[in-house]
Amino acid sequence: MAMNRPALIALTALAPVSWGSTYAVTTELLPADRPLFTAVMRALPAGLLLLALARVLPRGVWWGKAAVLGALNIGAFFPLLFLSAYRLPGGMAAVVGSVGPLFVAGLSVLLLGDRPTLRTLLTGVAAALGVSLVVLKAAGALDTVGVLAALASTASMSTGTVLTKRWGRPDGVGPLALTAWQLTAGGLLIAPLALVVEGAPPALDGRAVGGYLYLALANTALAYWLWFRGIGRLSATQVTFLGPLSPLTAAVIGWAALGQELTPVQLAGMGLAFGATVLGQLRPRPVAVGTVSGSGSFSSAERNARKDPTDVTGSVVRR
Repeated sequence: MAMNRPALIALTALAPVSWGSTYAVTTELLPADRPLFTAVMRALPAGLLLLALARVLPRGVWWGKAAVLGALNIGAFFPLLFLSAYRLPGGMAAVVGSVGPLFVAGLSVLLLGDRPTLRTLLTGVAAALGVSLVVLKAAGALDTVGVLAALASTASMSTGTVLTKRWGRPDGVGPLALTAWQLTAGGLLIAPLALVVEGAPPALDGRAVGGYLYLALANTALAYWLWFRGIGRLSATQVTFLGPLSPLTAAVIGWAALGQELTPVQLAGMGLAFGATVLGQLRPRPVAVGTVSGSGSFSSAERNARKDPTDVTGSVVRR
């Protein structure tokens, strides 16, 4: 039974909402200064669990595609994200990450043939501004490595999102298997790096075990399954516009659970970012069906829409 669009958006939104709890869990429950080990513990157990449930391995060219997507969405994204968070003050990493919709809009032109509307671009700027008001605080000179890591992490995840949309899934393979492949590939990529850089795994107490279980199961296995499922059914830009929910959730958790204040400026920023997130889910006005080009043939976007009338983007290239 097909799921209605608002319900699909709401379920997909649970992923960035869950990711918004990562900072609180990491700082309150997990060993300090072990970002790579934490990245491995998030990705690899989750990937192996989903792989056991899906019981499907890649075939043919999908070994390479799964490795590429796993590297972009997990293997490179996680370490770069943690590196930027450790080196940048006042939530700057979240601010850089909030420009993800603009990255995706640009990449969608190159890889999907989509043309971003003026509304999409303005909404992306509004989302970044809103997140900035929520998380950005006065700070001194910014760390160059941290800024570059934040930009690279955003570019990595954005590229992975668009490629996930472009490649789709092999026939007969569901989002559970695709998520399992990427998490496993990403975890295997990070694991040797963690051993070289951070050494042997630290001793874990009960709080840390609970924190890692939460990160692996709810924050990663379930959240990424919902995320990649959403990418398969919504446009790449729509999915990425849900990203600002992550820093907004982190701010709410900091206020509710950690005793952090929310100033009027932050509240205004939350309203702006949330409004941009909602606007980012609105469908563009459809092109009139039956309109032909000067050569008497349908445009590529129209042909794709006619091939799959259930596809909300009308311009997905599946290979």
